[in-house]
Amino acid sequence: MSKEPHQLSKDNFVRRTLHNLKTWLQSLSFRTGVFVLLLCIPFYILSFAQMLLPISVAAKGILWTLFFGLAKTFQYGGLTILGAEGFRRLKKHFQKNKHID
Repeated sequence: MSKEPHQLSKDNFVRRTLHNLKTWLQSLSFRTGVFVLLLCIPFYILSFAQMLLPISVAAKGILWTLFFGLAKTFQYGGLTILGAEGFRRLKKHFQKNKHID
């Protein structure tokens, strides 16, 4: 099954767009990466805390999907900004503080 020419250009467009987005995110600073990564915490909390609201199950499902999706977006965005070196730097920072306590 060969792909149609229109489908190939569409796949290429998506691949190119994702590559450009990843490149742009990686060009942001370490501090921005940490901030974006920390933003995932309130959205994880909101995704489960909204279950306590007195609303319908369907609305709870929609809110959970929305907040959990935002949390995952901030998590992966922050990790992309940090990159492997930034992640090692952040890990070293937490290990250093752990030994001080």
